[in-house]
Amino acid sequence: MSSRIEIAGRTVGPGQPAFVIAEVAQSHDGSLGMAHAFIDTAAACGADAIKFQTHIAAAESTLDEEFRVKFSRQDETRFDYWRRMEFSPEQWAGLAAHAAEKGIVFLSSAFSVAAVELLRELGLAAWKVGSGEYRSDDLWQAMAAGGAPILLSTGMSEWREIEAAVERVRELGAPLALFQCTSRYPTALEHVGLNIIDDLRRFGCPVGLSDHSGSVHPSLAALARGADMIEVHLTLDRRLFGPDVPVSLTPPELTLLCEARDALVTMAQNPVDKDAMAADLREMRGLFSKSLAPTRTLSAGTQLTADMLTAKKPGTGIPTAELDDVVGRRLVADVGPERLLRREDLDDQP
Repeated sequence: MSSRIEIAGRTVGPGQPAFVIAEVAQSHDGSLGMAHAFIDTAAACGADAIKFQTHIAAAESTLDEEFRVKFSRQDETRFDYWRRMEFSPEQWAGLAAHAAEKGIVFLSSAFSVAAVELLRELGLAAWKVGSGEYRSDDLWQAMAAGGAPILLSTGMSEWREIEAAVERVRELGAPLALFQCTSRYPTALEHVGLNIIDDLRRFGCPVGLSDHSGSVHPSLAALARGADMIEVHLTLDRRLFGPDVPVSLTPPELTLLCEARDALVTMAQNPVDKDAMAADLREMRGLFSKSLAPTRTLSAGTQLTADMLTAKKPGTGIPTAELDDVVGRRLVADVGPERLLRREDLDDQP
């Protein structure tokens, strides 16, 4: 077991920056040009990886498969839809090359052994397994053959099924990471299950959140809880067509998420010495704290009582903590409420 894995030379796990994956799924709607536009956008937003889905209709589906949501006006069947989502091996290679040019890791979920074989030719740095493939031992075997990490979503799994999947993937010798995921589209905030991220840590591997809420808030909260990975759907615009648009983040929201990731890294890598910081803020401490000051005009020779003194800014005079030491002393000069009491205003009596 290892609490860390490597993805394209990047260490993923506790103490490392969260690995942010921008999920395209089928939001390109079968347009190769749109798929390339997603790569440009995800890279510009600061994501670590761009993830597609590789569907080969004849290898994974039949005419018996129903639409999850009947949204398409041009596809008679779900099979037809998957076929329209297909890209050729050369087109997939072009997408992977484009991602490399942009400095972003190219990933794609495979839904058949044929898709695994296609993607293996591209040298995938990791394999993302969708929640629906929690029983797909044939896919896990094909993926594990190359030694790359398997990133497993748990959105449809019971604990006993997660345990069995973890055991099996480790038997196959593949590095493993787990995502908390809720397979509802969109996911209501009360169903996100941030607590499960913590529970998944018992498997001793990197853990994260694969979110379908369409809101940036779950991912920001997961970052704050120390998630090692974040996967979010991306849409170029909420007015675009497709079933994944309502569950997706917009480019400004993805940018915010990536900025939050970087900000957390900066804070985590720079622990603060509280006493040293207080010393550095000496001038500020003086401005914001208070000192002893007269409540009214007092003449020289007055013996001070507590009701004659109050606390006023700045804190550069006699500290208020010394009130008991000042009470009973006599003034050697006239003082007024417009300034702080000074040590030279007092007689030498301790």
